[in-house]
Amino acid sequence: MTKRENEITWKDLEIGCIVTEPGNARQYRTGDWRSERPIFDKSKCTKCGLCYIFCPEGCIEQTEDGYFEANLFYCKGCGICARECPPKAQAITMVEEEEWWQKGKE
Repeated sequence: MTKRENEITWKDLEIGCIVTEPGNARQYRTGDWRSERPIFDKSKCTKCGLCYIFCPEGCIEQTEDGYFEANLFYCKGCGICARECPPKAQAITMVEEEEWWQKGKE
């Protein structure tokens, strides 16, 4: 016999994409619900690494040429990297996902 909707508790739900232990977020592409994405401008980047240090998700990686870029599979779009980028450089800007996709289709 099935339970009515008002009788279902959290214990009845199947386990889904949840982070149950430290470090297992890499198993899931958690950046899919991001509303903004960071855009890195290499011509303005000073390679200081502040974006890398302050990223709460640890999704910013250093490239072979010393620049930094976000792994968008895990980036949540919080914008901390853009806020921590030195004001003189302003190498990172946040762009709404929808706007970015529309520009790509033009």
